[in-house]
Amino acid sequence: MNATEIQTQRKIEAVIFDWAGTIADYGSFAPTQVLIDAFAGFDVPVTLAEARVPMGMAKWKHIQTLGKLPAVAARWVEKYGREMTDADVDAVYAKFMPLQIAKVAEYSYPIAGALEVLGTLRSRGIRIGSCTGYPREVMDALIPHARALGLAPDCVIAADDLQAGARPGPWMALANVIELGIGRVAACVKVDDTGVGMQEGRNAGMWCIGLAVSGNEVGLTRAEWDALEPAEQHRLRAAAEQRLFAAGAHYVVDSVADILPLIDLIEARLAVGERP
Repeated sequence: MNATEIQTQRKIEAVIFDWAGTIADYGSFAPTQVLIDAFAGFDVPVTLAEARVPMGMAKWKHIQTLGKLPAVAARWVEKYGREMTDADVDAVYAKFMPLQIAKVAEYSYPIAGALEVLGTLRSRGIRIGSCTGYPREVMDALIPHARALGLAPDCVIAADDLQAGARPGPWMALANVIELGIGRVAACVKVDDTGVGMQEGRNAGMWCIGLAVSGNEVGLTRAEWDALEPAEQHRLRAAAEQRLFAAGAHYVVDSVADILPLIDLIEARLAVGERP
């Protein structure tokens, strides 16, 4: 192995980001609020906390899982006299989709530090991948909005792009590896704000960085987070970190703005032969 090949073995080749709560939409409100609205269209109330439980899944699966939560399932039975069926999931999904397409851009502004981090990664020759729980129709609405704001990954894989499926399976993350022409999966980092996103990255054989504060685990706007007392911030951060580590994260930080030192640390680990 020559010197160039040795140096390549020490470098991160790609960082694969989630979207909502990770690089855009601080607090991850676009998917959750629209799910609440979709269920309300069937006269079944869903709380924000309940809508967040399956976050990161493909949206049809998210709706199905949400409908099986005991409290939500009980409300559905109270309203319709039976448990939620797959046909009901289809109906809620049909209500959800136009709402999500219409509203996704309202929430999806870059999280502070995201543009700077992506620019720094690119300056180091690191490719920028992405995948999401959103279906392709939603991403087709979101991508032009995001690009106009400077948020433009090299690859975008949507939840319904692949026949194999979505999270927590490895397929969307690995589709990024293929599309970007990455030579080593162990030289890839998955960054996500959800537990299923961490599982996805680990199942794909990647390093995983969880984001505890900016996304679904805390689920607050930036203003709401900043208004909290330090002790409450500490409590919420610690609980989010625990959940993300339990799901497989190698590292957990507050937001995407904090990941660059971890990229350096992972490269140092690669340099001594460590793997995810």
